[in-house]
Amino acid sequence: MPPLRTASPRTAQPRTGPTPQPGSPPATPPTFAAALGYWLRLGLTSFGGPAGQIAMMQTEIVDRRKWLDQRRFLDALNFCMMLPGPEAQQLCTYVGWRLHGIAGGLAAGLSFILPGAVVLWVLSYLAAAHGELAAVGWVFVGIQPVVVAIIAVAVWRIGRRTLHDPLRIGLAAGAFVGLHLAGLPFPLILALAALAGMAGARLGWITLPPPEAHSGPPARRRSPWRVPLLVGLFALLWAVPVALLLVLFGPTPYRGVVELFTTAAFVTFGGAYAVLPYIAQAAVETYGWLGPVDMVRGLALAETTPGPLILVTQFIGFFAGWGQPGALSPLAAATLATVVTLYVTFLPCFLFIFAGAPYIEAIGRSRLAAAALAGITAAVVGVIATLGVFIAEAALFGESGRPDVAAIAIALAAALALLRFKVGVHWMVAAGALAGIAQGFVAGAL
Repeated sequence: MPPLRTASPRTAQPRTGPTPQPGSPPATPPTFAAALGYWLRLGLTSFGGPAGQIAMMQTEIVDRRKWLDQRRFLDALNFCMMLPGPEAQQLCTYVGWRLHGIAGGLAAGLSFILPGAVVLWVLSYLAAAHGELAAVGWVFVGIQPVVVAIIAVAVWRIGRRTLHDPLRIGLAAGAFVGLHLAGLPFPLILALAALAGMAGARLGWITLPPPEAHSGPPARRRSPWRVPLLVGLFALLWAVPVALLLVLFGPTPYRGVVELFTTAAFVTFGGAYAVLPYIAQAAVETYGWLGPVDMVRGLALAETTPGPLILVTQFIGFFAGWGQPGALSPLAAATLATVVTLYVTFLPCFLFIFAGAPYIEAIGRSRLAAAALAGITAAVVGVIATLGVFIAEAALFGESGRPDVAAIAIALAAALALLRFKVGVHWMVAAGALAGIAQGFVAGAL
């Protein structure tokens, strides 16, 4: 799910017990095994998008277990919101790093990703190998309009909470026009929005909240070589496996997979929904790995699995390998492409946290960074609207271009359930699947 901020722990209060002072160690430091057990449980149950995932961590890590004090949790959350990539996964990685260093960060971050990745690998295989079966096809028929509703609700909720002034409204509209009509590159739109946000804050056109006070001991001095060394290490961790991959298995489709998802990892500001128009256009139109309807199916499946929504890139990578297997079997090539996609998508997430974690408090209070984030967040509303149009064309009109009355009815009902009755997204997707199966029985196709 996109970063809706509606359940952000920014305003949450500890439920029981005194709040530790900023900078103090955890009240009951966990063992590595105990922490790993919690990270695995979180990875298996982290439905509901970043808002729900962050709220779960707030309740367990700050309120119940007291592994981290409220101040540092919020500083880390502010920092992760400024980064490209899934903020809930990066926040999880930071807490793991804080507790047990690099090993703890890796354990926490990977535990957040891998359970959902395994489930989505199975679902990707079913979609690729058996997607033409009548029962599977009707399931997707019901799910696709639900995805349209989910995106429409995301645009409404984010817009209502972020577009507070004419400049931000203009940035949202400009992002939609630039991406959907003018075809401007997605990274360029983000850069322009960040510059506009900084300029707007300086001119008083954007109002930023006052910086939050921070008490506690000052941050320790760090070696000036620390960040360059980490960047060099991660560059090697990217370059060496990629080079071996291309030598052993050839460039098709792996070069495109690496190029697309490495780029996406560095421009995923505002959540997966924000970058999906860029990914979808490249995957469908540039590389031809899958069609628009398959793209909708992948997004729907990613909504039903735990973990970050950006796992939808794994579905795309699976189809890239399945359709261009080369000397491998389709399943082997698809699995290899899946692993490559996950690797290049999430490797930068760990770099951002390990490099920036010691400086989180200072960066989280930066007015310049907050202004840039305000501009990007406003533009993301228009970007997500672009994705909604792309998805709606495939889900509600199909190849014929004529409106599908049943699909439109499901989309409207799903939007009402999400907005009025606050139904969980994964439950809404399940209801859509049942509606699709019911359509199949009515049509006599099952």
